[in-house]
Amino acid sequence: MDAQTLTYIFVGVSFAIYIGIAIWSRAGSTKEFYVAGGGVSPLANGMATAADWMSAASFISMAGIISFMGYDGSVFLMGWTGGFVLLALLLAPYLRKFGKFTVPDFIGDRYYSKTARAVAVFCALIVSFTYIAGQMRGVGVVFSRFLEVEIETGVIIGMIIVLFYAVLGGMKGITYTQVAQYCVLIFAFLVPAIFISFQATGNPIPMFGMGDTLASQPDTYMLDKLDGLSQELGFNEYTEGSKSLIDVFAITLALMVGTAGLPHVIVRFFTVKRVKDARKSAGYALLFIGILYITAPAVASFGKLNLMQTVNKKEYADMPSWFTTWEDLGLLAWTDKNSDGKIQYLGKAKEGGDALTGIPQFKDNERGESGQRVVTNPSENKNELYVDNDIMVMANPEIADLPNWVFALVAAGCLAAALSTAAGLLLVISSSVSHDLIKKMVYPKISDKGELIAARLASVVAVVIAGYFGINPPGFVAAVVALAFGLAAASFFPAIILGIFYKRMNKEGAVAGMIVGISLMLFYMAKFKLGWIGEIPDKSEWWFGISPEGFGTVAMLVNFIVSITISKFTAAPPADVQEMVENVRIPSGASEASGH
Repeated sequence: MDAQTLTYIFVGVSFAIYIGIAIWSRAGSTKEFYVAGGGVSPLANGMATAADWMSAASFISMAGIISFMGYDGSVFLMGWTGGFVLLALLLAPYLRKFGKFTVPDFIGDRYYSKTARAVAVFCALIVSFTYIAGQMRGVGVVFSRFLEVEIETGVIIGMIIVLFYAVLGGMKGITYTQVAQYCVLIFAFLVPAIFISFQATGNPIPMFGMGDTLASQPDTYMLDKLDGLSQELGFNEYTEGSKSLIDVFAITLALMVGTAGLPHVIVRFFTVKRVKDARKSAGYALLFIGILYITAPAVASFGKLNLMQTVNKKEYADMPSWFTTWEDLGLLAWTDKNSDGKIQYLGKAKEGGDALTGIPQFKDNERGESGQRVVTNPSENKNELYVDNDIMVMANPEIADLPNWVFALVAAGCLAAALSTAAGLLLVISSSVSHDLIKKMVYPKISDKGELIAARLASVVAVVIAGYFGINPPGFVAAVVALAFGLAAASFFPAIILGIFYKRMNKEGAVAGMIVGISLMLFYMAKFKLGWIGEIPDKSEWWFGISPEGFGTVAMLVNFIVSITISKFTAAPPADVQEMVENVRIPSGASEASGH
């Protein structure tokens, strides 16, 4: 059976399962809509959390960005994995014991202030929309390739699917849908990795195969081959980093603390019955997440090796069909700068320019003499190949010439990863509007039914905005998502951690810290990443040598300093708030209070 037919079957069956689960578990109350009724088992919640966490950035883009960054890409592995450990140990149990629906709910009550709640709602919306922009781009890329539609059409289809089970099922429907999505995505990630590892090294365990010798060259280790080929083509050694130590540290820390401040992940720990269940589900989630994260470097390494061996110095006319398919979708491009009809995939050291990884821009329906699409943004260096980072995981089965059913399985996995996180983010956005804004601030007398309707309407508006950002993305999936982590680190992390462990922390300090932190991060993004404040400056002008992806660390430290300083010079929190903080920190397990 051909790959396209298998893809429709695999994707169609998986969608039918998701929609069936949403109908079966539809929410009938606000508690079911926001926190699945608080009755999810730790195992199911761990799988759902893993699916929520392993978004398009983890499944589609992380291995791709490691492929092109090499050793430097390890910051994503360290930051995102370490961040979940931080979340599990420092935040999840305490927030579950606090027992509120959302992060703005916690901040509003802990800091006894509508202003604090309003600022938290604003921050939650900014973080969630930045994050969901990456997810919807992932949805569009996946649909465009596997269902052979335009990226814009793919985004719209994804919007409709997500909206259906997010609006109908709420957190209850999303939770059990995400359990199914985890099973699909992890299977889809591991199977091609096993195939490719065995094909290249004879070792079926990808993470071991990455350090093994090549089957075709028994005396050569795979990573040595990759290093040698990279240097031969003018790239940096794959296993050597080029980022400064301070930037590596800043990005890793920003991703870690950003993880601990992400509202769509934190809310998952409100869906279990007891505090000890929150701890258990965090442990399960870390295990399930780790399976993908320890495999991603192998997928990246094998993918990069296969790509370089397949395309460089080869005639464009001899390229396999997958090359022109991705080219037609606007995610791969070749510019014949020396008119020899061959693809020159070269790096900076050899040919005087960086490898062209980016989003190609094409002239409408115009093709060169060799039949390639004509790009409007060719660089001045000699490298001729443009590669969108986000295609590497999806193109891997084709580059390695794996069976068609593996290709179809990857399609279902990519969609599961992107849709699962998009649904969780939509819920955060809708609950921030309906519960934290309308119920807690604007119209406290709203009925349970009215609040549920408001939440669903907010989801509709949110998915439309998310779709716009998916069609007009500011960058690669992983790059966009990294900015969301920076925003979460700059705004939420200090307010949450100080709210739990520092009784003297008051509303004035928390509000000032959040405003300063997120404003500083937004300014840095606008100036150094998005080009909203003049032309994007050169890397040499980065403050302290820190990239926009790592600047969340600086903004977070400023937030801490502002928060603590202002709280020292203003009135202490009321006695009942300080007592509440003490109670949240009391170890639970023996007491009935553990269920609160």
